Amino acid sequence: MMWELEKYHDRTAVLDEFDTAVTYGDLAAEGERISSAAGGRCLVFCLCTNTVGSIAGYVSFMNAGIVPVLLNAHLERALLDSLLAAYAPKYLWAPAEQAGDFAGMESVYSSYGYSLLRTGYPTEYPLFPELGLLLTTSGSTGSPKFVRQSYANILANARSIVQYLKLDETEKPITTLPMNYTYGLSIINSHLLVGATLLVTDKGLMQREFWQFFKAQKATSFGGVPYTYEMLERLRFFRMDLPSLRTMTQAGGKLTPELHKKFAEYADEKGKKFVVMYGQCEATARMGYLPSDKAVERCGSMGIAIPGGTFRLVGADGKTVTEPRVTGELVYEGPNVTLGYAEQGEDLIKGDERHGVLETGDMAQFDEDGYYYIVGRKKRFLKIYGNRVNLDEVDRLIKGRFDGLDCASAGVDDHMYLFVTDGTLADEVKDFIVAKTGLNHAAFKVIVIDEIPKNDAGKTLYKDLAKYYQ
Repeated sequence: MMWELEKYHDRTAVLDEFDTAVTYGDLAAEGERISSAAGGRCLVFCLCTNTVGSIAGYVSFMNAGIVPVLLNAHLERALLDSLLAAYAPKYLWAPAEQAGDFAGMESVYSSYGYSLLRTGYPTEYPLFPELGLLLTTSGSTGSPKFVRQSYANILANARSIVQYLKLDETEKPITTLPMNYTYGLSIINSHLLVGATLLVTDKGLMQREFWQFFKAQKATSFGGVPYTYEMLERLRFFRMDLPSLRTMTQAGGKLTPELHKKFAEYADEKGKKFVVMYGQCEATARMGYLPSDKAVERCGSMGIAIPGGTFRLVGADGKTVTEPRVTGELVYEGPNVTLGYAEQGEDLIKGDERHGVLETGDMAQFDEDGYYYIVGRKKRFLKIYGNRVNLDEVDRLIKGRFDGLDCASAGVDDHMYLFVTDGTLADEVKDFIVAKTGLNHAAFKVIVIDEIPKNDAGKTLYKDLAKYYQ
């Protein structure tokens, strides 16, 4: 059992903007009803929304040993159909208004605006006993590739998050990220462990109703990816009066040092906590964090390993890096490193293929005091006339120089494309990067597009930019 729901029986577990309140006792009872309807351990596709019904289903499945696959409820139908064919889940947990879209599937249970639909697939793939959950990697949308997370992975990571964020039952986090995204889910997992109250809304930061709900229910924290913090700055967040806010967390990519500094100084000045974190779905969620009291002093750092985990860097020669300020690939070890991937139903019986070790694919350095700094992705490089150029660094330079400009760099060797959303800055951006890199201007081309393509988690979909290459 993942959560001791009865321990907090009368406390409110989930509250939405329509005043639907569900206690921990309600969640426990709901779990018994759902597991009884499902008839024991099996695979279920959950079409997720930030609603009470979506969370109640997820918690019920996890506590009953039923394996959920978390997907965006608005996933393109052709992609969903291909995933259904590849994995043949026994059930679908879907918003009631979508139930009619699945002809031939019978509803066996309904609650909180969701329906449990029996799919009727003749095949039922065997499940590894420790398999608890399947999540898409943050970059994939329609890929059949899922990360296989065990019960031990999820529990270890949630407990670690509770420890370093010092969470307790007085917390009231508000949803700002999709629950089918590893970071959004980690907020749910860790807070339910301590008897906190989840404030659930499908409204976004740009909507007035989000902030009305935030203030009415006295939200204590929220989480965000870099894009979230870019939007908050545009919303004049620093002028808002939010006395209940205690903690802001950030993960899902590196903030520009300028933005990191602004939010760290704001938190310091207002007596709040700003915690930069580092993670991947392959490590359940979190691997590193920067303690809030170091947020200003170590601006740009993603911090140290979470409780129970360790970091090391491996150089190009395959040896462990021992000197500070030397770049190597970041390798993490800990009980939250997941079992491996699945790409089809037959993979669900596979055991632990990683054995607690994850090569992150991120290039990093540590300073003299052991704080880590991500400097780029192992594969996000181009060779421009024989020079290795870090594309993540190019993105950061542009965002640091042109305040509020959304941009993305991509391309092929000897041809870098700089995508921007403001045509009036095109020439200036190109001149700036040419000057910064010292490379011939012929290697760079600026392309103006309406918006930078992003996934649910606000991460740039670089592969969607390839159609613009010439």
